[in-house]
Amino acid sequence: MLAAAARAVKGKLGRVRDGTVRRAVKRVTLWRFRVDLALTRAIRRARGERPYRLGGECRRCARCCEAPGIQVGRAVFHLRSLREPFLWWQRVVNGFELRSQDPRHRLFVFHCTHFDLATRTCDSYDSRPGMCRDYPRALLWQPNPEMLPGCGYRPQDPRASSLLRAIDAQPLTPEQRERLRKGLRLE
Repeated sequence: MLAAAARAVKGKLGRVRDGTVRRAVKRVTLWRFRVDLALTRAIRRARGERPYRLGGECRRCARCCEAPGIQVGRAVFHLRSLREPFLWWQRVVNGFELRSQDPRHRLFVFHCTHFDLATRTCDSYDSRPGMCRDYPRALLWQPNPEMLPGCGYRPQDPRASSLLRAIDAQPLTPEQRERLRKGLRLE
């Protein structure tokens, strides 16, 4: 009877496939990811780089979970001695099964075993990897960030207000202004 009650509670809360050890490993890895990310972004800001700002909100479309991609350095992509441990980690710890790879962009595309296509939810949301937690913020450092179709987030240029004032000061047609606003991501 106790086992049946536990199964019922587990069914209501969703399956959590990460055991205690895997959750602990992920917690340590997440801490390291956050430290590395904070240092990297601080260095980039010190160099004068400015990311786009994040606008909009999550619509829970879960397209970011369907086929997560990880871009890696040349050494990890091309050297078997580095690639195999990387892919092993993704498979064993994160539950990412390699689906395809793009040599031109040094990109590995995965199938996440924690993502349920029917319910569009993650069965290990609380212990998800740092890259899942940081999406789509990581894209904001790209020169021309593109969100997935249907995503409620959108990149906003950090200089949007000054650019809008400059555009408004120009003798342009309403159509030209609208094209500039959309092209420069000022909406």
